Amino acid sequence: MTVQPIRLFGDPVLRTPAESVVDFDAELRKLVADLTDTMREQNGAGLAAPQLGVGLRVFAFDVDDVLGHLVNPVLEFPDEEEQDGPEGCLSIPGLYFDTKRRLNVVAKGFNSYGDPMQIVGTGLMARCVQHETDHLDGVLFLDRLDPAGRKEAMKAIRQADWYDRAAPPVVKVSPHGAGNPFGLGR
Repeated sequence: MTVQPIRLFGDPVLRTPAESVVDFDAELRKLVADLTDTMREQNGAGLAAPQLGVGLRVFAFDVDDVLGHLVNPVLEFPDEEEQDGPEGCLSIPGLYFDTKRRLNVVAKGFNSYGDPMQIVGTGLMARCVQHETDHLDGVLFLDRLDPAGRKEAMKAIRQADWYDRAAPPVVKVSPHGAGNPFGLGR
């Protein structure tokens, strides 16, 4: 178990869809431990494997005193209710922007031993699960902002002390489309 460096906005791994986990082995359990240690060290609510440079569909979370992880998540939305509030990302440190998400989510997947599991979340847990699953699809929360919000976010990023002007980041529109902003039907 080791705290790992977190990849920052602009790193191509954050824009690359992750591969499904097929081996539920000691290496996966070490990755989950590294995700958990790194997330907790940074006081994050969640951390996805691509943020550590690993292209696998796994994330860790620590929300409302519930610590865990999910491998190969698939999201379902039991209703149409939304929430709008500040969202940040350990790969975009120190910046928060109001982001619309679904209020309720059911996430199905596996633990690091391959046992089926399910997370039923509302509020912050739902936001975290959606945010981390987006990471696994190569989507950042900035992609969910309206055009004015993205413009404001990019301005703030360019002014951030961690921003690398030599490698300007690319912001893209969510691949889930404007008519389907929450990736329904996946």
